[in-house]
Amino acid sequence: MAPRTRPPSCICPNCNGFASAAVTLGGRDPHGHLWTITAHCPAGHGTGTTRRSTAREGARA
Repeated sequence: MAPRTRPPSCICPNCNGFASAAVTLGGRDPHGHLWTITAHCPAGHGTGTTRRSTAREGARA
């Protein structure tokens, strides 16, 4: 018997799977490093995936 596998996760349509990005603020610290902040995708909560919906749009009950 083959082992059960999990269905593939649904890639977030807002960030296309790239959940976090480093954004430069345009300056440098005294050591010469760029000032950056990390921005996370709000739809996927920083994971790059979304939940699969059990009900489809326009489906009849």
